[in-house]
Amino acid sequence: MTHVRPGQLKIYLGAAPGVGKTCRMLDEGRRRAAHGADVVVGLVECHRRPHTEALLKEARAAGLDVVERARVRYRGGEFTELDLDAVLARAPQVVLVDDLAHTNAPGDGRNPKRWQDVDRLLTAGIDVVTTINIQHLESLKDVVEKITEVPQAETVPDDVVRRAHQIELVDIDPESLRRRMADGDIHAPEKVDAALANYFRTGNLTALRQLALLWVADRVDEALLAYRSEHGIGGVWETRERVVVGLTGGPEGDTLIRRAARIADRSVGGELLAVHIARSDGLAAGTSHASLTRQRRLAEDLGGSYHSVVGDDVATALVEFARAENATQLVLGSSRRGRVERFLTGRGTGESVVEASGDIDVHTVTHERAGAGTLLPSRRRTLSGPRRVGGPVAGLLLPALLTSLLDLDVAREHLNLTSEALLFLLAVVGVACIGGVLSAVVASVTASLLLNYCFMPPVGHFALGDPNSMLALVVFAIVAATVAAVVDRSLRLSRRSARATAEAETMSSLAGTIVRGGQPIPALLERAREAFGVDDAELVAEPPDASDAAVTAVPAGADAYLVLRGRPLPSADRRVLAAFAAHVGAAVERARLAEAAAEVEPVKAADRMRTALLRAVGHDLRTPLAAALAAIGSLRSRDLDFSEHDREELLATADESMARLNRLVDNLLDMSRLQAGALTLELRDTALEEVLPPALDSLSDHCPVETGSMEEIPAVLADPPLLERVIANLVGNAARHTPAGGKVLITASALAGRVELRVVDRGPGLPPADRDRVFEPFQRLGDTDNTAGLGLGLALSRGLAEAMDGTLTPEDTPGGGLTMVLSLPFAERVREVNGARGSGVWHSERL
Repeated sequence: MTHVRPGQLKIYLGAAPGVGKTCRMLDEGRRRAAHGADVVVGLVECHRRPHTEALLKEARAAGLDVVERARVRYRGGEFTELDLDAVLARAPQVVLVDDLAHTNAPGDGRNPKRWQDVDRLLTAGIDVVTTINIQHLESLKDVVEKITEVPQAETVPDDVVRRAHQIELVDIDPESLRRRMADGDIHAPEKVDAALANYFRTGNLTALRQLALLWVADRVDEALLAYRSEHGIGGVWETRERVVVGLTGGPEGDTLIRRAARIADRSVGGELLAVHIARSDGLAAGTSHASLTRQRRLAEDLGGSYHSVVGDDVATALVEFARAENATQLVLGSSRRGRVERFLTGRGTGESVVEASGDIDVHTVTHERAGAGTLLPSRRRTLSGPRRVGGPVAGLLLPALLTSLLDLDVAREHLNLTSEALLFLLAVVGVACIGGVLSAVVASVTASLLLNYCFMPPVGHFALGDPNSMLALVVFAIVAATVAAVVDRSLRLSRRSARATAEAETMSSLAGTIVRGGQPIPALLERAREAFGVDDAELVAEPPDASDAAVTAVPAGADAYLVLRGRPLPSADRRVLAAFAAHVGAAVERARLAEAAAEVEPVKAADRMRTALLRAVGHDLRTPLAAALAAIGSLRSRDLDFSEHDREELLATADESMARLNRLVDNLLDMSRLQAGALTLELRDTALEEVLPPALDSLSDHCPVETGSMEEIPAVLADPPLLERVIANLVGNAARHTPAGGKVLITASALAGRVELRVVDRGPGLPPADRDRVFEPFQRLGDTDNTAGLGLGLALSRGLAEAMDGTLTPEDTPGGGLTMVLSLPFAERVREVNGARGSGVWHSERL
């Protein structure tokens, strides 16, 4: 069986439509064909752009074969798609396929997405050149929607794009792109104004351009890191400034982050990385997790990223992280240790980092806590490695050095045996402070022997001629050992107290996470992983197999266990782990209570709705009913003789009152269905020019309306009767606030797969603070005009719009007034996105 080499994928990436991706793709095809490659045009989307159509003709003239498109019939319409089978049968070396994110028309076994067609071509060994916009990447969908306020229905998984052999950015500045749009080179002339005012705003294009540049830059970084890893390159390549700032959790972290951010900002494309090295016991000296949380937010606000690394040797872990990230500079704070502490404990993290940094620049930043001492003593083992070794050595050398000094003539002339014994005792205490009780015993024995041999008669012999000398020597040894033991115990208790304080602080931080709400369970699990230096922390319903020593499980509430994997935990850590598990259990219980509360909330909302209805219905429904009854009663009265004009007026009053009553009842019924989730929609292709006339006819004659042209507006997917209700409510609301002699303006535009219908009035407008309240049922913002109805119109309109996958938002009218913007999806676009859901009317149970 012959193995087929997979094809290579080249992607032209752009920030927005119209930047020139398709043109670059066609140029690439012509270039490859000129070098002898067999290139065919699988599919090019010209979008009726003259320049693109001219380039396609030139490609044909240059000898590029163009595969005819497959014609697809779907739901009464005809579409053209990439003829995948024809391209596979043709088997060229290279195929050009435009618009990677396109959704294929469903049916006949076709792939739902064009990127899946491209995968088939690559598997067959055919190289593919394609195009895509940054907004179609799945990971950036939400970001783009926040920027442009346009949802992206067609996306491509990032992994598909990352697998590309080559990604080339097609870039153009926003003003040039807007000029292209204004010249009609991107959209048809009737769509230019709407596009420039919405999606193609300068701010939108600038943000999309930055997204594209940063995304491509990240891919370049990934390729560089992969190359360095494959070739074993450990040195720093200063391709861009990467500034790593080390955080201890102390108060100086804010200062360090801001200083590092300024360093990164001095270079183009500089990157800020904040890192905290958590020791394996998770209880490092001076660490405030509340401070770390604040500093993490600060780093992210300044455009950086936050990382947490577990490592016992802070300096080594910090340098290794910097090298792994190809960092060029390291920012550290000056040591918080005082001079005495530095003398006793040796060099600190800063000195170790400088020694190990190599070609990475290290900045030491002063701060207000520098030299003021650590917030908490070290809570690792009682003594560090150097002190455990240096203590016994000092116990041997320090008494010997003291002996040589006391043996000088000057010392013998001025000091007696008592003074010499006290100096030796002081030396023993100093050794105890350095190396603990074992070192003090060594120093005590050494000092006793030297004191006996060199200073007690007979000098030069270990024998003692005087019983008092024997007693003094014994007492000296006992006192020296006792003092050493007391000093060592004091140090141990101090460190134990500091550990308990840190544990309490950690527990307090965890409790704060519970109280603050949000999603505390993932945060607590991540904190547990870092605190105990394990590989993984998870919450499970059943305890794991107890035979694995590297797995620790503790109960975390009912039917839940906190499981840590990576290393066995000592008993001291298990006590803290039990507290962690208690907090996790509390978080689980809180989540359950929140779910229960969420289930109760609809009931409470329905109760509030019923209460408001009872308060409002007493007058608002009774008013039109009373007017109608009075008019009909007058007409039926035999005691009154009405003229023809009076009869017509009474009939009109009755008719208008009953129509108003009917609208109120319909609104109430529809609102109740929306609240209960029982509103049935019949979605179909709906043209605005079909629903506008009946919607306006349902309003009173004294509602002047001016409408723009709707002929070029695409059909939307909507329920026609409900859409009429929405439009009628919006126009009626606008008419009530339009000054006498004014008109309500209705316009529509189409952009990015959606139609926006604008209902414009010239009334007093709406303060920003009231723009959400106006959509609440029975809310009239203090209006005391009882003819205004129940206040259901806008609430019902928004509910119906959202049920049809639309939105209803208020905007300021230029020059004064309020504009209600109703946005609905194209019918054709929705069909493409949803695929084959059957034909005819779509029935949807919404809300």
